[in-house]
Amino acid sequence: MMDRWSDGCLALLVIYLGHMISALEVPLDPDLQEGLPQPPTITHQSPKDYIIDPRESIIIHCEAKGKPRPSFSWTRNGTHFDIDRDPKVIMKPHSGTLVIDISGGERSEAYEGVYQCTARNELGTAVSNNIIIRQSRSPLWSKERMKPIIAQEGESLILPCRPPAGLPPPIIFWMDNNFQRLPQSRRVSQGLNGDLYFSNVQTEDSRSDYICYARFPHTQTIQQKQPITVRVLNMDSMNDTLAVYFNDSGLFSDNPSEERAPTFMTPSGSSSSKLVLRGETLEMECIADGLPTPEVSWMKLSGEIPSGRASFLNFHKTLRITDVSEVDAGEYRCTAKNRHGSTQHNIRVSVKAAPHWISAPRNLVLAPLETGVITCRARGHPKPTISWSMNGVPIENALKDPSRKVEDDTIIFSEVQTGSSAVYQCNASNEYGYLLSNAFVNVLAEPPRVLTPPHKVYQVIMNKPALLECASFGSPIPTITWFKDSRSSTLEGDPYVFHKNGTLEIHVSQTLNSGKYTCVARNSLGISENHVYLEVKEPTRILRPPEYREVQRNRDVLFECKVKHDPSLVPTMMWLKDDAELPDDERFRVDSDSLTIIDVTESDAGTYTCIMNTTLDEDSASARLTVVEATPSPAGIHGQPDAPTDLELTDPGARSVDLTWTPGDEHNSPINKFVIQYEDGLHESGVWHNLTEVPGTKTTAHLKLSPYVHYTFRVLALNDVGYSQPSARSRLYRTNPAAPDVNPSDVSGFGTEHNNLVITWTALTGLQSNGPGLQYKVMWRQQEVEEDWTSVNVANVSRFTVSGTPTFVPYEVMVQALNDYGHGPKPAVVIGYSGEDFPAAAPRDVRVLVMNSTLAEVHWSEVPLESVRGRLQGYKIHYHRERSLHRHNSHHSERRTESFGPNKTSGKLPHLHPYSVYSVHVTAFNGRGEGPASSVQRFETPEGVPGVPSYFRVSGSDLDTLTLEWGPPHERNGHLTGYTLQYQTINSSSEVGVLEELDLPTNHTSVTLHHLKHSTRYKFYFSAKTQKGPGPALTDEALTIIEKAMVSPQVDIATQGWFIGLMSAIALLILILLIVCFIKRNKGGKYPVKEKEDAHGDPEIQPMKEDDLTFGEYSDEDHKPLKGSRTPSSGTVKRDDSGDSLVDYGDSGDTQFNEDGSFIGQYSGTSEREVARGHESSEPPSPMNAMNSFV
Repeated sequence: MMDRWSDGCLALLVIYLGHMISALEVPLDPDLQEGLPQPPTITHQSPKDYIIDPRESIIIHCEAKGKPRPSFSWTRNGTHFDIDRDPKVIMKPHSGTLVIDISGGERSEAYEGVYQCTARNELGTAVSNNIIIRQSRSPLWSKERMKPIIAQEGESLILPCRPPAGLPPPIIFWMDNNFQRLPQSRRVSQGLNGDLYFSNVQTEDSRSDYICYARFPHTQTIQQKQPITVRVLNMDSMNDTLAVYFNDSGLFSDNPSEERAPTFMTPSGSSSSKLVLRGETLEMECIADGLPTPEVSWMKLSGEIPSGRASFLNFHKTLRITDVSEVDAGEYRCTAKNRHGSTQHNIRVSVKAAPHWISAPRNLVLAPLETGVITCRARGHPKPTISWSMNGVPIENALKDPSRKVEDDTIIFSEVQTGSSAVYQCNASNEYGYLLSNAFVNVLAEPPRVLTPPHKVYQVIMNKPALLECASFGSPIPTITWFKDSRSSTLEGDPYVFHKNGTLEIHVSQTLNSGKYTCVARNSLGISENHVYLEVKEPTRILRPPEYREVQRNRDVLFECKVKHDPSLVPTMMWLKDDAELPDDERFRVDSDSLTIIDVTESDAGTYTCIMNTTLDEDSASARLTVVEATPSPAGIHGQPDAPTDLELTDPGARSVDLTWTPGDEHNSPINKFVIQYEDGLHESGVWHNLTEVPGTKTTAHLKLSPYVHYTFRVLALNDVGYSQPSARSRLYRTNPAAPDVNPSDVSGFGTEHNNLVITWTALTGLQSNGPGLQYKVMWRQQEVEEDWTSVNVANVSRFTVSGTPTFVPYEVMVQALNDYGHGPKPAVVIGYSGEDFPAAAPRDVRVLVMNSTLAEVHWSEVPLESVRGRLQGYKIHYHRERSLHRHNSHHSERRTESFGPNKTSGKLPHLHPYSVYSVHVTAFNGRGEGPASSVQRFETPEGVPGVPSYFRVSGSDLDTLTLEWGPPHERNGHLTGYTLQYQTINSSSEVGVLEELDLPTNHTSVTLHHLKHSTRYKFYFSAKTQKGPGPALTDEALTIIEKAMVSPQVDIATQGWFIGLMSAIALLILILLIVCFIKRNKGGKYPVKEKEDAHGDPEIQPMKEDDLTFGEYSDEDHKPLKGSRTPSSGTVKRDDSGDSLVDYGDSGDTQFNEDGSFIGQYSGTSEREVARGHESSEPPSPMNAMNSFV
């Protein structure tokens, strides 16, 4: 029970002592610190793990401060390091920093080890961390012979890197022979171990320069692995190639690389674990193979992934979490998925922690016989162990001190003595690291010192709080008392508040609080005082704020803002419109206490705020302006004022004169203001200008004038109705000439040629000339090269050209006005540049990175600045398509240009043609034009989807079959892998049937569809495809032939003798007719059917009959297959070279007879045809079929 009570008392004592000592700290005043004795404090040291460059001298930092100045010593691997015995090792003066010179060929490995610095003076000893010195290493790659890797398209592949172990570990990247980074994607990416992973290989992955590079950061060296050759076999392409020669498309399997569900290439198994330390970065990766390429996703099973610290890299294959904490521990799952399935891998993350401070020990300054504590608290996982040392010696081995008591993470000091000063080291460690901190106990006996600057003046606004500082230091801690004016009595109670740091606060300052204040700091060793002053100022107040105004359009409006402020403060007035600055418009006129808006428009409506600022406070007020349309006043009540009269000029001066006048009748509307205008009879006769305005209550104005002007004045009056007519002219008033008061404006210098400088300016007006003989003195000199100015005087111009200048160099330019009476004021210097020349150098290191089949990115190095010979405006990429990679496509020579800014070193080329060869070069350009072109680079775009087939049409139709023909696309954009034919039935009500699909090989150009429905309309969609997928489709529609008419089932006339005889006779007659027709045709004669065809004109444009879905006539084409002919296995149709014949006018399959045996449908058949995108096709019946129908 007693132990528990004593532990509780100890805890309370620690808390109490912590509050007691919190105020006794040595301020950061360098003068104060310089005069106080102080134990050593380490101020700078090298990192704990210090990796050195073997090519440079080794510098191990150790800096410390203290009074007296500390001395330094070192240990190496736990034993004293005698630097005097090694001539290569020196210690910097007044410092503990070691410099080890290895420039003489010494090996830096000899100096590897664990170093610790000690800084000591008569008050104690401070020690540094253990500094582990290790030499950076970049070992060579072991020589190995790399055999070519042969993979089948679609398989997964891993290219190992396995770099040599370096210190620190190298940075890995993959490049080609041209030092271009290999493109990476969801399919191809680099793992955390440096290996290159292919989820599935494609033919474009074939190359002989897969090179793994390792960059060692400390030595800045790069080493490379032997190039790896990868050959990807495309079995489909081999199939197509051999099929052309052997007329057989089945030599190899159609699917040599089958699509498959994902499996993980790394990590292996279904689960794994990962250990990470608090504060470090956690990286987890999951790379999967599969075809098509899988997509990887991440989730945390035991919580949420932190959105602010987490990022997904390497195409979502890597999850990175920065600044790891304990909340990041748990189980994570990565999932790889494609259309064939998915797979998962769980990663259990454990978070450990090296020690980290909760509260590091702090320096303690005590007076003799005072009490205090030093606390050392750290957190870690596992929990750190706390150990104490004094002056570098474990505390259990140090001299016993009855005033010191160690309690775990706390040292308690009670009734310390003058000689008890020392430096204590706290070491918090676990298996993952350690923390070492020095904290001194400095036993001081110091009289008080007031640190606040003397006679400091504090200014506050009435009714605001005032804070008067009295920073002090002393040991023991001094007490602070305050006095006002005389020191008759100590300040206490309301309205005063006393803070622990000595500051005096007055919550509500009043005028009577102004005056002189004295703070006194005293302890047992002495007293110190300081005087400060408080001034309480009157607040700034707006006495007459702006008021709401409703004004008619084109009228004037005035907002008043009368302000009262403390006379000792400088006020600043500012106006805002709708909480923003006033428009930059001369109609807005700000005076000391008002805002006037002239000729109000609708856009002026809004809220206007007046703000009055001083150095201590501000006040503001707002009012709204509403603009309304002007309303006519009743006749005879209000009107415009009459014109002023009796203009008189008095008190003439060199540049001024007084003008007086008599106002005209106001017409029941008070005059708001008078406008004084002038005419310059010497320079601008007949043109009147506004000179000034005065309020409507005044009838005189003091006019400021310009020299060398013939003035005539007039006055206009303005009331709420409008302006009066102008008054009569005043008498002429001439001012004397004088030297110019101003110089030309808008002076600039620029070049129009590579060797000139054009100086331009805005000429003075006649009013600004101030006298006759106006000229301009143009001066120039090359900046920072020429000391003397070159000048020339010109007149009646506003530009001058300097020839023979260097190309694009800065010039200082001045233009000064002068006349017969002298020069104008000293002009301002303007910097201009002489003319530019074409850039002299071409961009270097031009390289092309192909992004996809239609996009490439061009990189280049900047041109040297000295070669620009002007202001670089950017770069231009010129490129054109040289040819297609496909032998069937025609060559192209389209040329394009893309422009990019001067800070760009790369640019993208869009809208490229797939599967093509492009050439590209880059130029730099400035204001003069383009420089020389870079070397031409050629690149190839990969395959893309093909274009539309060159044609697609229906070439033949029958009862249940349709024959289709097509041509390959003009833009193949790669190797064609086949065609896709889709078709479905449609009807007039837009209903469609099931969509059928048929894959066709590349060596076919026609196909016949069998078993179709008769009398049915079909719609076809036909497209070509490459390995990248199908291209756009052509569509067509066609009808199958109407079903044959059936003979009445009641009488089987085919068994009747008379019918058989009749048919034989008709067949004989038809045969004779055919022979006659052929004979007549060979002789060039015409037969009746041909005459009928001629009478109908072009059969290709005969309309189709809507009642029986037949064509009026058949076309006389000689490229149609005979109905009785056999179609080749390839689906193509054998052409017939025969000319016109009777078979063009009848279809044996649809020939009908009446019951009496008469032949019907002599000239019109019932076969159907459709036009596909303007391509008509028909299939004439075969003569053999016509004969067979009668046999």
